[in-house]
Amino acid sequence: MTKHIETNADLTSLKSPISSRFPASLPEPWLNQWNELLEKQDATQRVEWAMENLPSQFVLSSSFGIQSAVMLHMLTQVDSNIPVLLTDTGHLFPETYQFIEQLTERLKLNLHVYSAKESAAWQMAKYGEEWAKDEASLKAYNRRNKVEPLERGLKDLQAGSWFSGVRRQQSDHREGLSVVSILRGRFKVHPIIDWSNRDVHQYLTKHGLPYHPLWDQGYVSVGDTHSTRPLTLGMEESETRFSGMARECGLHTDGDGI
Repeated sequence: MTKHIETNADLTSLKSPISSRFPASLPEPWLNQWNELLEKQDATQRVEWAMENLPSQFVLSSSFGIQSAVMLHMLTQVDSNIPVLLTDTGHLFPETYQFIEQLTERLKLNLHVYSAKESAAWQMAKYGEEWAKDEASLKAYNRRNKVEPLERGLKDLQAGSWFSGVRRQQSDHREGLSVVSILRGRFKVHPIIDWSNRDVHQYLTKHGLPYHPLWDQGYVSVGDTHSTRPLTLGMEESETRFSGMARECGLHTDGDGI
């Protein structure tokens, strides 16, 4: 990990001892003060602040989506061995699996892959195409294949704080997210929450990092093969996933699914 960043007296005064690895709650004024400060910091400073002030162990979750190389590169520059947690539904694009292999080798990632307890084929035989039925069925699919494996991985890795690359620009729900929050009993940190698509492009270009291979085919967001479409004329970005039925799968919201 890099050395402690130079900060002003305001940052020093905001340091508070946190003894609980999985805090159930935190005084709201603390979070408000932290976020007021962190909104003024750049992404790397936010990462370094979190690693100095929040409970370990630290984990980065990644979907290996369109922009994922940004966070994977940024976090491994601060902590080269940070666990990277991927939830594999068994329905990812071949290009996504290839992208995972490419970035894991290039960045020497400490990758941990978690999947549902039932295989994709088993679930298909048992439940059918849940993602195509209704929101209740889609919620069950997401909970079984994304939320539960993620939570199991975070528990196995003894995560006290986890990093995510979500951005406010991506959905209505994410517009209200702060740099630091508490989700399901753990600290959650969004270093690039306020980044634009241009910021992402500039970072990838500066460091010679790739977009997901499907970016060149018009995909602006990539998930499962059965519920992801490229962006075409007249479409909203939210319509490229789950036919616009639901943008959030539950990983980044407080609950058990959508």
